[in-house]
Amino acid sequence: MFYCNKYKLIASLNLGIVLLTTGCNETKLAQCQRLIKAVNEGNSLIEKNKGSQVTLSLGLAKDLDNVAEKINRQNFNDPQLKDFKNQYVTHFETKSRNINSAAKALGSSKAAKVSSKGREQVRKAKKDIETSLKQVSNAAKESDTLAKELNDYCAQTE
Repeated sequence: MFYCNKYKLIASLNLGIVLLTTGCNETKLAQCQRLIKAVNEGNSLIEKNKGSQVTLSLGLAKDLDNVAEKINRQNFNDPQLKDFKNQYVTHFETKSRNINSAAKALGSSKAAKVSSKGREQVRKAKKDIETSLKQVSNAAKESDTLAKELNDYCAQTE
């Protein structure tokens, strides 16, 4: 009788441990949702601050760096989600760097004096802004492709 209860107790403990360990592992869907939520947070910051002035753009660049850090801190078991995570970190860092560059160039052009040196400063700033905004635009196109790939991957059944 004692042996029978002992085995039932061991079996129950083993079952409990198995349920706890498998129950604590996050599903692919849950991991996808966590990544998508963080990415959407960054994208909404961009939409909200489009076309803002220098100070707001510098703040946006800092906020995008924070989003990149937040995404980078996330842990994923799924190797494909780890790859998406790394791509999004790079994506938001690139956007941040380029928005920061464009904002500084805009600030430089606003500070230019009325002189030949000032006109040259404005021309250089204009070129820097155009280059930075083109890179932001390219990153946005890449983001659309990446978002589609992430959504397609997350839609697959486990």
